[in-house]
Amino acid sequence: MIAPGTPAHLQKRIALFYLLGILNAFLGLYVLIEEVPSVPRTKALWLAAFFLVFAAVNFWFPRAMVRKWRGEQEQLRAGKGAASEGGGGKK
Repeated sequence: MIAPGTPAHLQKRIALFYLLGILNAFLGLYVLIEEVPSVPRTKALWLAAFFLVFAAVNFWFPRAMVRKWRGEQEQLRAGKGAASEGGGGKK
């Protein structure tokens, strides 16, 4: 799930997003299955949709974070490579 080489601070955030995604999915399914009698059906469907959408975001966002981090790392490597090939830039 979490790619090797990912820094520890990013791994903690990713794990937290996955945990919250599971919680949101559980709450959304609970509202759908139980249909709390004191809540009208349309409101229960909106609540379930709300929880399930946030669960989807919680599972998508870590991938976006890792993709952004990898892009930044590639830019840093490309910048260092260009600086070392250019002779240091000082004359």
